[in-house]
Amino acid sequence: MSDIASMQTELADRMNAAFASIAAGNGNAVEVRASLKASRRPARPVPVGWIDERHIPGPAGPMQVRIYFPLDPGTSREKLPVLVYFHGGGFVLCDLDSHDSCCRRLANGAGAIVVSVEYRLAPESPYPAAVDDAWAATQWVATHLAELGGDPERLVIAGDSAGGNLAAVVAMLARDRGGPAIAFQLLIYPVVDQRRKQAPASGTRPARSGTLTAAHMQWFTEQYLGRDGDRTDVLASPILGDFTGLPPAHVVTGALDPLCPEGEEYAQRLRGAGVAASVTRYEQGFHGFFNLADHLPFAAQASDDVCAVLRAALSEGSPCN
Repeated sequence: MSDIASMQTELADRMNAAFASIAAGNGNAVEVRASLKASRRPARPVPVGWIDERHIPGPAGPMQVRIYFPLDPGTSREKLPVLVYFHGGGFVLCDLDSHDSCCRRLANGAGAIVVSVEYRLAPESPYPAAVDDAWAATQWVATHLAELGGDPERLVIAGDSAGGNLAAVVAMLARDRGGPAIAFQLLIYPVVDQRRKQAPASGTRPARSGTLTAAHMQWFTEQYLGRDGDRTDVLASPILGDFTGLPPAHVVTGALDPLCPEGEEYAQRLRGAGVAASVTRYEQGFHGFFNLADHLPFAAQASDDVCAVLRAALSEGSPCN
């Protein structure tokens, strides 16, 4: 077995152990969070310019954000792009620390200020709490761009998995509510269809045991929306929304991820509405791989690829400006 395959197997086994109670049908959010946190591998230190920890106003009280400034912006422009990042975790798990390394890499690689948002989690704070927090955080960033040294013409929203859902929803809200202007959206294996299709699309390989499964997805959806929640609500399933006038997008998918088909379909629907949307599928990619760039070479490459896409999309003279 190759080193990459061995590491992928180890990581999958860690996830399988953390999600064992979900698979058994008796998942408790507090226990799953603790198990997943205990299974984390230590991240390699990624130096950045500096970090600013803040609490900003939120719909239900102060929200924590972590603001990353790049080590070397690599640009002559005084104002930097600003990327608002929503972490994944099925709307139930993870936090600023779980995605710290990911945000550091994005800040340095894209030459951008990254604002990572600690939104409320389900089931303690079910839908639409996460949406409300994501929207409030985006509005706060937009009104504090000058203070942060950010470029109002290069505001990006991004997220992975559940965070990708929030990013897609915020893009729709910003369009429908008259701003703020979003230059670009980065959606990393986003959850965009809560109707939970059981069978993967033809040609997509099933997820390996130990990564995201249909049982896991059902559990996460129920935690977020409730057993009887409306899974067709556009702000929960943005794939059912209107794509007209949305900002350009880049979608990252993994061939071993059961969310691969809906992510790629989302990009197709964007293009069908006249929105520029690119997709990169990683053949070794299982759900969560993007956050493992410290451990998996292909994940590190995906991070580098995303940063290159962002730099190109946000460069002077690009269609986003």
